[in-house]
Amino acid sequence: MTNTIKELCERKSMRSYTGEKISAEAKKAILQAACEAPTAGNQQLYTIIDVTDQAMKDTLVKTCDNQPFIAKAPLVLVLCADYYRWINVFRKHVDDVRLPSYGDLLLANADAIIAAQNAVVAAESLGIGSCYIGDITENFEKHRELLDLPQYVVPACMLCFGYPAKSQLERQKPPRFKAEDIVFQNTYQKAKADNMENMLCERQGISEEKIGDYVKKFCNRKHNSDFSIEMSRSCKAMIDSFTGE
Repeated sequence: MTNTIKELCERKSMRSYTGEKISAEAKKAILQAACEAPTAGNQQLYTIIDVTDQAMKDTLVKTCDNQPFIAKAPLVLVLCADYYRWINVFRKHVDDVRLPSYGDLLLANADAIIAAQNAVVAAESLGIGSCYIGDITENFEKHRELLDLPQYVVPACMLCFGYPAKSQLERQKPPRFKAEDIVFQNTYQKAKADNMENMLCERQGISEEKIGDYVKKFCNRKHNSDFSIEMSRSCKAMIDSFTGE
């Protein structure tokens, strides 16, 4: 196993930091790694917003589901799906340019997430912990105003970085599903997917008798939660803003 694969397998979200600053050199390396990520047609359909203003971090704590550690993270990056630059240059040089639409948004969002993962892997190699904040896709109107986002630019994800506290290093990484349970050959294997309850029992180390209770609690905590409902509303607002003129 290579060191890269080992770090990928051992990496876990870090939500508490030592307070040690991230050097300018390390920050530059993380950002450069993000910019070297695979990208559709070499377009780099994303923008990275480096949030250095403490008041903005404090606001993001509230707008991203009240997560105080965001304010304490030495490095906070918001990665945005961005079609603004390309559509403007297209319109400057091409007479007939179609409006950006759903496919462009999905492609830009994928570009941004791939760049984010490059940043996470680079940070991990430097001993710097990270945590994805999906809640940046909530409260779109507030985040658009806070980050001064023009049309065709929407938040894709947010990353917090910092040197992990001892408690975080000692915390056990949550178990994942086995590769053989989620890797299908050639076509979607519905029979495998329908084995979800057994997969959960094995992953969580619980009995079949307790799976129903586990699923109910998990559903209410995640799928049926207020933040999940808001995220869907917010994402629709993003799509409407991106595809409407």
